[in-house]
Amino acid sequence: MKTPLTGILPVAPTPFHDDGRVDEEGMRRVLDCIIDQGVDAICILANYSEQFVLSDEERATLMRISLEHVAGRVPVIVTISHFSTGIVVDRAKAAQALGASMVMMMPPYHGVGLVPSEAGIYEQFRAVSDAISIPIMVQDAPLSGCQMSVPLLARMARELENVSYFKMEMPFAADKLAALIEAGGKDIIGPFDGEEAVTLLADLDAGCTGTMTSGLQCEHIGVIIRSYLAGDKDAALAQWTKCLPLINHENRQCGLRACKVVMKEGGVIGSDHVRHPLKPMTPRTRERLLQLAGDLDLIALKWGK
Repeated sequence: MKTPLTGILPVAPTPFHDDGRVDEEGMRRVLDCIIDQGVDAICILANYSEQFVLSDEERATLMRISLEHVAGRVPVIVTISHFSTGIVVDRAKAAQALGASMVMMMPPYHGVGLVPSEAGIYEQFRAVSDAISIPIMVQDAPLSGCQMSVPLLARMARELENVSYFKMEMPFAADKLAALIEAGGKDIIGPFDGEEAVTLLADLDAGCTGTMTSGLQCEHIGVIIRSYLAGDKDAALAQWTKCLPLINHENRQCGLRACKVVMKEGGVIGSDHVRHPLKPMTPRTRERLLQLAGDLDLIALKWGK
C-alpha cells in the first residue's frame, strides 16, 4: 500500500451451511455485501470469522477464495495468529503470495497458563516481519491474555520494519492508543480500535485513524470516521450517537453472531449457523437486533432481497 490505510476495516464472517459445512459461495456474497457498504479494507479469518473453529484446510480454502474474489477491489487483511512461530510465518508467507495487503496477528497464546514473555512475543513478530514485505497489524485484545506494554509495542514499531499497524481492544483503549502514538511517533502508521466501535469516539480523540468492526453496519460507522478525520467532530458525534444502540447491542449481547443473523435475514447468506460449542442467538436477542438493524435500514439487511 502506497498510502497509510485509514477508515473502516471490517471483519468478514465465515458463513456455514446449516449442517456446518463452509459455504464457499456464501463467502463470496459476504465479501460483495461488505464491499457494497463502502469499506476501506476487509479482514478475513479473524476471531469474528470464527477462525478458532476452522481446520487448516478450510482456512487455506477461505483465504484463497477471498483473495481471488475480492481481486484488488479493496485491500484484504489476513489474520494469521497461532501459538507456533513456524506456523505463523508459513501463514504470513502464504497470505502475501496470494495477494494479501496486510496480515494481522495476536501475540502467541494458548490459554492463561501458556503465555510467552515479552521477549517471546517480540521474537515471533520479528520472525514474521523478516519473512514478508507487507504490513503487520498487531492485535492487542483481552482474548490473548497477554499484556503487551506500550514500550514493547513502540519498540516493535521502531525496530521491526513491517510492524506498523495496531488494533487496540484492551480496556481503556483510548489511553493506550494515545500513549502508543506518543511513544512510537512516526512509526505508528495505523492506530486502530475494534470492539464494534463501542469506544470509537474516545479512540478517535486519542488519535486513532480507523476501526475494525464486524460487517454489520459499515456504511454508517464509516461516516463517523470520515467526518471526524475531516475535522467535523460534531457530525461524527451525531452519527456515533445514531449508531450506538446497535453498536452496544452487538458488542454486549450478540457478539460475532450479529452479522450472520442480519446477513441471513437480508438474503446475503442462507444460514446463520455457528459451530459448536458456540450457540445460536436467543429469539429475544435476535428480535431486538433485527429491530435496531431495521431502524438503520442496513445494507446487509436488504442486500440479497
